[in-house]
Amino acid sequence: MLNKWMRPLGFAMMLSGCQTSPLTPQVIPPHTAPVAVCGAGEMMMQTTLWFDLPSSAGAAGWSQFAERDITPHFPSPLTIYDGRGPQGNRKVLVLLHPADRASSESINALRDKFKNRFATQPVTRIDSLVCAAL
Repeated sequence: MLNKWMRPLGFAMMLSGCQTSPLTPQVIPPHTAPVAVCGAGEMMMQTTLWFDLPSSAGAAGWSQFAERDITPHFPSPLTIYDGRGPQGNRKVLVLLHPADRASSESINALRDKFKNRFATQPVTRIDSLVCAAL
């Protein structure tokens, strides 16, 4: 009979040792945030924009937009390539630029121009910090 109760009692005691007291959350001071270091080149921002092209835009409409609104305003390295998404054709623009507010605001202005010109949905934006050796 004693053996019948020893096993559950021992198991309960073992589980009670697994409990820990809740830890107090620690705030990490801002000056201890991780700092990225590049092995080669310099730290830059890589922004990828996905422009969903409405069927009414056509190749000529995109070319005109790229020549007038993209190339003159972004002298840094850029690449434009074709893509295809659920809604149809798209253009993908990849920019390398300084990680500063002015560049970010210029990119947001470009997104707004595209949206207004082609009456389309917002342009998807993805930002990543990268090491770039140009």
